[in-house]
Amino acid sequence: MAVSRPALIALTALAPVSWGTTYAVTTEFLPADRPLFTGLMRALPAGLLLLALARTLPRGAWWGKAAVLGALNIGAFFPLLFLSAYRLPGGMAAVVSSAGPLFVAGLSALLLGQRPTRRTLLTGAVAAFGVSLVVLRAAGALDALGLLAALAATVSMSAGTVLTQRWGRPEGVGPLALTGWQLTAGGLLIAPLAFLVEGAPPALDGRAAGGYLYLALANTAVAYWLWFRGIGRMTATQVTFLGPLSPLTAAVVGWAALGQALTPVQLVGMALALGATVAGQFAGRGGPGTRGVTGTKPRHAPAEGERRGVAAGAARR
Repeated sequence: MAVSRPALIALTALAPVSWGTTYAVTTEFLPADRPLFTGLMRALPAGLLLLALARTLPRGAWWGKAAVLGALNIGAFFPLLFLSAYRLPGGMAAVVSSAGPLFVAGLSALLLGQRPTRRTLLTGAVAAFGVSLVVLRAAGALDALGLLAALAATVSMSAGTVLTQRWGRPEGVGPLALTGWQLTAGGLLIAPLAFLVEGAPPALDGRAAGGYLYLALANTAVAYWLWFRGIGRMTATQVTFLGPLSPLTAAVVGWAALGQALTPVQLVGMALALGATVAGQFAGRGGPGTRGVTGTKPRHAPAEGERRGVAAGAARR
């Protein structure tokens, strides 16, 4: 079914907007200092639910591909992101992650044959600068491990986004099943790490259970399905330019729900990041591998294919 471009962009944008609520939900509803357990509770229940709904398992080479995508997009990304957010001064992890469009542009050139234009690179730089104005606080000493973790998380997610577009989906498999495969694989990778590092699961009251339910369903199952679906209909660069909406949402939620002030500098940063997000939807159009909303196929996609915070102290996804 044909989908208008504005509707496609709006639906895909709901994913990073949802991820922007992660920080508020984590700090207000969930047990403290359990980032790996939180990552596990986001990924594995959501993945198993989507597998039950799709009732489709990988076949052949797709067992390996699903494991690779699940590791890049979920299993490695979640722990690295939380590690960076805990070790870096306020908002720095979000600034590093906001450079994702630049990483995706480079990987798209290598793997998809989509050469980045100067407009794409400039737009990516403006997005990162705008996010930095929104989330950065007083300077603090940069932790080398935290910085490496933030870079690794950004590269991991960028590589997963590009490979998701390159590999497409198997014949007859929808985005729901593809999302379920990745979330399940990623959750299974996080599980042993969570128990080794953090020990037994904490006791949960009704408030925490509700928070985990929201993260697993709306914040992960629905959001990642929309994200992977968007990757199948837009270029990887266009999709990743929606990423800055996550730290911007975290800042707005912090202002509206947590009583955090927004300064004039932050408002300027929001305007720059939002402008770059809009401009990014036009920066990658028309290149190799681009699929129109109504249906010309990406070079690497199957015939029927449609496919994927602690900033301001919040993490993306």
